[in-house]
Formats: sequence, C-alpha cells, structure tokens
Amino acid sequence: MLKVENLRKTFSDVVAVDGVSFEVNRGEIFGLLGPNGAGKTTTIRMILDIIKPDYGVIKFDGKEINDEIKSKIGYLPEERGLYRKTKVFETILYFAQLKGIEKKTALERARYWLKRFGLIDRVNSKIEELSKGNQQKIQIIISILHDPELVILDEPFAGLDPVNQELLKEVLLELRDKGKAIIFSTHQMDQVEKLCDSICLINKGKPVLSGSLTEVKSKFGKNTIHIEFEGDADVLKYLTGVKKVNIYPNYAEITLEDGVSSTDVLRELIKYMNLKKFEVKEPSLHSIFIDVVSRGVVQG
Repeated sequence: MLKVENLRKTFSDVVAVDGVSFEVNRGEIFGLLGPNGAGKTTTIRMILDIIKPDYGVIKFDGKEINDEIKSKIGYLPEERGLYRKTKVFETILYFAQLKGIEKKTALERARYWLKRFGLIDRVNSKIEELSKGNQQKIQIIISILHDPELVILDEPFAGLDPVNQELLKEVLLELRDKGKAIIFSTHQMDQVEKLCDSICLINKGKPVLSGSLTEVKSKFGKNTIHIEFEGDADVLKYLTGVKKVNIYPNYAEITLEDGVSSTDVLRELIKYMNLKKFEVKEPSLHSIFIDVVSRGVVQG
C-alpha cells in the first residue's frame, strides 16, 4: 500500500526529517509518534505531496503520489479549518462536492456519519455553535466521507471527551476491518497501545524506534513491574536494583536493573506498603516513549 523510504527534508539550515522509512499495509493502523517538533507533521505533508522531500521515495501501490492517488487519501490536519458561520450539513456537503462525491451519495453518507457521531440533531447548527469536540467530529467525518483507501489523522483525539474517544476508536477499528490503511499521529500512548498494529517513533527528525507493537515492546524485555498500592510512594524511589520508577496516582511502573529478581523487589515492597497488585510485564508504550526520547535528547 504505502511505502516511505529514507525521507529527508530541510528548511534552510534546519533538518526537519532525516532518514524516515516505514510501510503501511491495508487493514493496518500505524502510529507515527514523537514529541512536538519531531518531524511528524512534515512527514505527513510529504506523503500528501503538500511539500516535496529533498530526498527519498514515497509510493502508493508502487506508484508515486499523483492527483488520482491523492483522491484515495483522507486527511485530518492538526490545524482545524472549518467555516465557522456555515451550518453543519452545508459544510459537509461542500467538502463532499470538492471531493467529487455525487449529491445523492454525499447526502446518504453525511446522514450516516452524523448519526454515527451523535450529531444528526445539529445539522442546522452553525459550526461556531458547536463545542470543540463536536467540531472535531465534523472534521473527522469530512476526512472519511469519500471512503478513502488511506486515512491520515493528525491528533484525531484532540478535544474529544472519553466517550467520544471510545466512539472514534470503534470507527477506526471498523475502517481497519474493512481493509483501510490508517496512519495517525498522537501524543496519547494509551490510544496507540489499544489501536496500532505498528509504529514509528521519530525524535529530532530521525526514526529511533519502529516495528510492530509486539516487536517494539519485546525489545525492552519483561523487566517492568506494574504495582497498585496504598501507602507512601516515596518509598519506591529508594528501592535497590531499580533503574527507573514512574509514579502515577495509586499505581506505578518500576523498571529493574538487569539481573535483579522481581521476587526480591516484592519482598522489599510488602514491608512498606499495602500492595493491591504486583505484575511483571512488558513496559507500557508510554514508558518506552519517555525512555527513548529522553535518551535521544541526552545523546543529541
């Protein structure tokens, strides 16, 4: 489906993207990850042919990106751009016309997606009268209205409450099951873990981690302990044999030094706190993200 090879892009003396490569297949959700300014949006814009790479190859089903291929791509930009004074239904039909969808089909699809996203009762509302989350849902509808083969979503969960985040996840999984390829960029690692089949993590324009989610997590081994507890979390900072501790409300992730026994850590923990859960498992993607990016910053 989509193959990106060794992309490089500079703006004056700034290297925005350097050596980024990945593939996305039909029926797959792909996460393009990285901190702010890492080069994610620049990479997306090169895929969409909005800007040209200085070097590298982008191919869709073996062909270079052209107008025909661009018509098969749906795109939700990070910068939102709806006409605030226009009514919801008029807005959707306007973009449908731009995408070349015949009116009957556009009406059917607009009604379907408005119902799906719980907005059918807002068809006559002006965009400016909608909440930020509902405006976001309108833009998502516009990006998938023409039934694209490849869907690219830049921060799609921004502005959505937990209920609508779950709804969007359902929609994305359904699109994947229909054979669509989906690329999405987000800072929400929990969403990535629930949705993505594979990822590419970019830092300072360079790819630092890529592969299937299973492969990526296995590289970091099962040296992470997840605990849920009652007691003083400061105790965790002084455990022996511990490389790193991430403390959250009522739970924590503990990364052990190589060769340290989780049983020894358990014995020490029960002296100082009431443990509700103690589980040895692969680190969360959130922990991996922080670890890799932090090391990249130090090395940079």
